[in-house]
Amino acid sequence: MTISIAIATSYRRPAPCAVPPFSGSLLSFDNQPSNRAMKLKPFLTQAASVLRRLDQILPPEQREPDWQAIAFRWQKHGNGGLLTALPRPHTFPLARLCAISPQTQRLVRNTEQFLAGRSANNALLTGARGTGKSSLIKALLHEYAERGLRLIEVDKHDLAGLPALLDLLAPRSEKFIVFCDDLSFEDGEDSYKALKTALDGGLSRRADNVLVYATSNRRHLMPEHMTDNFARTGERGEVHPQEAVEEKVSLSDRFGLWLSFYPFSQEDYLAAAESWLADAGLPLDDTARRAALQWAQMRGSRSGRTAYQFACDWAGRLPHEREVD
Repeated sequence: MTISIAIATSYRRPAPCAVPPFSGSLLSFDNQPSNRAMKLKPFLTQAASVLRRLDQILPPEQREPDWQAIAFRWQKHGNGGLLTALPRPHTFPLARLCAISPQTQRLVRNTEQFLAGRSANNALLTGARGTGKSSLIKALLHEYAERGLRLIEVDKHDLAGLPALLDLLAPRSEKFIVFCDDLSFEDGEDSYKALKTALDGGLSRRADNVLVYATSNRRHLMPEHMTDNFARTGERGEVHPQEAVEEKVSLSDRFGLWLSFYPFSQEDYLAAAESWLADAGLPLDDTARRAALQWAQMRGSRSGRTAYQFACDWAGRLPHEREVD
């Protein structure tokens, strides 16, 4: 027996509704289970596709973050995001850092003002690679976690979710540093606009318990081209080129505290290597000193990162292997 559901072949709405006529059957199936499944399969496939798309747009299930943690990672998801606790943050004492005393003093002072509830600035740390920019921010967590400092790592691709993050942090009593490591933007990227709003607060007042500390090898965070120095007009040029240049530098201008880092001298590099070796219980003797200099020469760089990498290699060797290659 076959059951049919049909719509009349010449159905028309009364005037004045100008709806095209519809003809044909809406759904037709028989009482055989296999046939019913075949009829429903295209519909179920399309429904599953719609649900997958909605899952990408809708915010995830909101779970209360583990506020007992001292470090977090923020990831944008749809119109919101997820704040995930990091159980083993990489931190170490400020005393471990070498050759960046002026920068350390200024950032520590700014951070202590922030923790005391006084005015403080967002900070941009720029300069040579491997010179301690990120390490300095991580070390702050080691020093001040007991005073309520918390660190939240945010990748540049997740910056569009900053407004949701700030709303989540606003009622908390802790002090949060939003940490954007190795921050820079290429032509065509627009995620920096959410960061600009977070730095200045937009129409709403800037959060009292949140600062942004960012590191970058670029002082202005945006790519700068030689052609930016020349006013250009025409079919493919900017009508107001100076305004385009101003847009590029406006992001870094919103950081109130700028700290510059420079390449290490040989003495600074050896001091950093000695500090990291001491952490492993090893001295910087003559053999280790020569090996450290050779390591830097092979890497073509003298920096705190290079010193740390040398110390990892030297400490990992067996005693009879600790010799100059």
